[in-house]
Amino acid sequence: MPTLSLDGLSLHFEEAGEGTPVLLLHGLGSSGRDWEFVAPRLAAHHRVIVPDTRGHGRSDKPAGAYGVPLFARDIAALCDRLGLARVHVVGLSMGGMIGFQLSVDRPELVRSLVIVNSGPEVVARTLRMKLSFATRLALLKLLGPKSLAKVLAPKLFPKPEQEELRRRVVEGIGANDPDAYLRATRGLVGWSVRERLKDVSCPVLVLSSERDYTPLATKKAYVALMRDARLQELKDSGHAAPLDQPEQVAEAAKGFLRELEAQRPN
Repeated sequence: MPTLSLDGLSLHFEEAGEGTPVLLLHGLGSSGRDWEFVAPRLAAHHRVIVPDTRGHGRSDKPAGAYGVPLFARDIAALCDRLGLARVHVVGLSMGGMIGFQLSVDRPELVRSLVIVNSGPEVVARTLRMKLSFATRLALLKLLGPKSLAKVLAPKLFPKPEQEELRRRVVEGIGANDPDAYLRATRGLVGWSVRERLKDVSCPVLVLSSERDYTPLATKKAYVALMRDARLQELKDSGHAAPLDQPEQVAEAAKGFLRELEAQRPN
């Protein structure tokens, strides 16, 4: 269980494989276990690094405000300490937000982005979105992670045969430190790099599940703002695609990386 101390913060990460580095970033209230079924498929041809972000999993949960820029600085520092350069970044949900932040703050570090069911902002632009954000925060504050996990699990994995995946959600999200999870959730609300998408210089693949929370049209709109981005749909999948459709996610990512690495390095 390797860890690195970064200015007093201990970050846990897993590592496997050899070759060009691929960084797998997890979602809110989760951990590197989001990638348990995908990482081995990528590690056959790449050096795969799977960290737990600040406040999550087996990493430290220090006091203070959390947010996407802070998470991105932590991950960039981890890459620097490991001597990684020109990293392929693959991010699910909050992990995709961190990927966007890295791509605009540290463009020299990011070779490419694979964004899974995520976007460049968490801004309540409608009354419905404002109510959704407020409800999520209220449930988390009043009920705590364990009860919230029981609400989220059937939404993420609604099929009868997905009972084991529902159990994983309840177990994983339920294990969160309540205060750290609340601060991480609050830290996402209002975040945006949408106005900076024009500055994203690396190739981007956006993967969108059929049953994701965010409509496909929303993803098409932000993909159009980037100079080298494409969109691909994941069939029969919900928000947590690396768990319910790991083969589709892995194959899409592998194909994208093969295409890029066949080109002359930039």
